Amino acid sequence: MATEAARQQSDDLLLLDAYSQAVIDAVEQVGPAVVRVEVGRGGGSGVIFTPDGFVLTNSHVVTASGAVAVTLPDGRSASADRIGEDAETDLAVLRIGGTALPWARLGDSKRTRVGQVAIAIGNPYGFHHSVTSGVVSAIGRSLRSRTGRLMDDIIQTDASLNPGNSGGPLVTTAGEVIGINTAIILPAQGLCFAIASNTVRFVASRLMRDGRMRRSHIGVAGQQTPIPRAIARISGTAATSGVLVASIERGSPAAAAGLQEGDVILQFDAAIVSGIDDLHRLLTDERIGTPVRMTVLRRGRRRELTITPGELQRK
Repeated sequence: MATEAARQQSDDLLLLDAYSQAVIDAVEQVGPAVVRVEVGRGGGSGVIFTPDGFVLTNSHVVTASGAVAVTLPDGRSASADRIGEDAETDLAVLRIGGTALPWARLGDSKRTRVGQVAIAIGNPYGFHHSVTSGVVSAIGRSLRSRTGRLMDDIIQTDASLNPGNSGGPLVTTAGEVIGINTAIILPAQGLCFAIASNTVRFVASRLMRDGRMRRSHIGVAGQQTPIPRAIARISGTAATSGVLVASIERGSPAAAAGLQEGDVILQFDAAIVSGIDDLHRLLTDERIGTPVRMTVLRRGRRRELTITPGELQRK
């Protein structure tokens, strides 16, 4: 019995050492690229993702006006240029001067599995370069951004995050960044969220190219509304809900297309629209200036309209 207990203890120590070594290796790979981002009296974290100094962080970290400063783990500080921000996905790209800088590799978040080890590196409450670890609790979550738009493909983790971790990386034991930490739910513990790296890669490329995320719009305010079975049967639709048009902007694509207040949007370019979030997902930059068919329910009857989305202009 004593021999068996000793063997079990030895096995447990080997497992613990393997886990510890995996976390250590990941931190040594990615840690040098994790930076502190400061804007005025506020700030957060970021991660260098190219050797020529492009930095990922959260939009809410750099939303305040003023100069942006970035501090590397080795103590070097540099001013940063704002390349682009996207509040809808809470992402921003900065750039600092330099060459051959330490940088982290963005992984493929589609390969992320629930239960795998997740490591967060950042600067919570000003404690520079802190590391926490946990597991991926869930994938494919949805989360509201500060603008109210729904962010999809969010990773949930129980790796401890605190104010100041925002904008820092969520990392695998292979040293790949699978997410950018964005939010926590207080006072709950272990409910932390990161924007998946595949979303990050797409948004960052657009910010680096255009300085912003281009999106289309049709100029309506609306809300999800149920469609009673009787009306659905009479109108010949299988939809159980749609977007009730509450108001239409003057001179907007919706006004030009003849959309009316009280209409219920059912389909957009043959895609089902069951709520306002579905419509937001469909209004991508590829739709700008391209006529599409839209199906609406008007006074109990289906109608087909042609609408040409314009480019959304953020004030």
